[in-house]
Amino acid sequence: MDNTTRSERTRNTVIQAALTIIVRDGPKRLTLDAIAREGGMSKGGLMHQFPTKAAVLKALLEHQVSYFENFSKAYQAEHGASLVEPELAAQIAVAREAVSQQQSVVFAILGVIGEDPGLLSMFRELDAKRLEAIRAEAADPELATLRWMATRGMILTAIFGFCPLSPDERERLFERLLDSRQWQAFSKP
Repeated sequence: MDNTTRSERTRNTVIQAALTIIVRDGPKRLTLDAIAREGGMSKGGLMHQFPTKAAVLKALLEHQVSYFENFSKAYQAEHGASLVEPELAAQIAVAREAVSQQQSVVFAILGVIGEDPGLLSMFRELDAKRLEAIRAEAADPELATLRWMATRGMILTAIFGFCPLSPDERERLFERLLDSRQWQAFSKP
């Protein structure tokens, strides 16, 4: 096995081990020793790839960002040509996916919030770019922003466990948010 493949395998093992520890034991129990034990590797091998816990947390967030970026691209490739606002639709679909896969998302975020909230700036920067793209494609940028923010609210309330909606209700709302035809009456001329 070449070095690049071995390095990628180690990164994936570390990310999965970190998620397992955060889910099972909570973010405060995430240590380099615990990650090495959980991943079945030496601490030295781990530290060769990730010299600090902050580096592991950053990789965990980057893993989440990469997953959802790829999901967004695939959604746009499949549906984009038929959509009035493809960027907005893709971000609503990403939100739906995040809610359905919330375990890894929530624990990655909680792990980072507990250890280094500054790492979340990566999300703020990405969201600012997404919002700019959503507004640029929209006939009514404020309405598009409102629809996008509604999806963000549904993600956060679901992730942090205080969403009063059933999964079926949430799914129906995602469908309505995705359906641009329902919003045309509310658009500014």
